[in-house]
Amino acid sequence: MNCIATATDSANRAIADTCALAERRADTLVPQPSQPAAQPAPTNAVIENILSRSAAKYYDPAAVLSDDQIRHLVRIGTSAPTSFHLQNWRFIAVRTPEAKARLRPIAWNQPAITEAAVTFIIIGQLADASTVPARLAPVVEAGIMPAHLVPEWEAPARGLYDNQPQRQRDEAVRTATFGAAAIIYTARSLGLGSTPMIGFDAEAVHREFDLAHDEIPVMLLTVGPERAGNWPQKPRMPVADVLDFA
Repeated sequence: MNCIATATDSANRAIADTCALAERRADTLVPQPSQPAAQPAPTNAVIENILSRSAAKYYDPAAVLSDDQIRHLVRIGTSAPTSFHLQNWRFIAVRTPEAKARLRPIAWNQPAITEAAVTFIIIGQLADASTVPARLAPVVEAGIMPAHLVPEWEAPARGLYDNQPQRQRDEAVRTATFGAAAIIYTARSLGLGSTPMIGFDAEAVHREFDLAHDEIPVMLLTVGPERAGNWPQKPRMPVADVLDFA
């Protein structure tokens, strides 16, 4: 609509006002640029593996994992990150009937201990900065790090952990947890169930399986082929409830 009016008198002013209002209304009818449609979240096999994982309660008690399969799980588990490349973890694979019988009574008598093909005792070692040079030696040998940087890693590690028992323990728990998580998702990718468990007597596990004085049994992790009855992954809290932007 195109209104042309000359406001020379009151009548013309009224006409002009009417035309202006009509033009404004017409403008509101002009189609506005549409907002881009929400794109589906990207996905791939790794993401689907993570999203389909759930804690297994029921395992096939007749199933076994070979020593090589267990080694494969741990090898991938040890690719997880550790502070200063300390790699301060250890894994005990409880897989024989005798060892399972020793573990189950001090793990709240949970059936999964004896039914799963293997139960890992996931051990974190207190962070010890004096081990940094030995841990980095293969990195230097592989040509990844120049040798002159090793002291530059050791010095801040000592500043962080020496005479700091709580930090040493915190790092042991972090390291063990990262390793356990890598094993959990590796197991899922291989069609195996898994469950991290904190229901156990830590002092009894420490004593029964002869852990060193600087080692902490952070969790148990059952792994093995599943049997029917396990739940799918349970719904999680909305992202809006747990995420803030800064």
